[in-house]
Amino acid sequence: MGIKEEVFYEGGPHIGDLIINGLLAFTLVCIPLTIGAIVRALWLRYRITNRRISITGGWMGRTRSDIIYSEVKKVVTVPRGFGLWGDMVVTLKDGSKLELRAMPNFRETYDYISERLSSKAKAASGAIGGN
Repeated sequence: MGIKEEVFYEGGPHIGDLIINGLLAFTLVCIPLTIGAIVRALWLRYRITNRRISITGGWMGRTRSDIIYSEVKKVVTVPRGFGLWGDMVVTLKDGSKLELRAMPNFRETYDYISERLSSKAKAASGAIGGN
């Protein structure tokens, strides 16, 4: 039997992303950002476990991406929202990238993901907002 999959985080983007982008809609120029935040709030969901990172998103939540930690080449974080949430970019060994936008508790999530990476991926990963 395999190892039981334990969930570290399951949920959507940080609510602050929606609030700030909603307030920016009053400038009219930022309406596309507001629409993006609404779509993320409605349909984007993250699931981070001890075995994989899963992202469900896209229009009506119809797109799903799953990656296992052995495929990860590098993880980079960027704090946003006064450090309350952040964006993460996971680069895979094949060169493709997976974005985790407005990730709540992104520093703890980065630490959790880092613990599961190869030593080479850990060395390549430099968190801008990490510890």
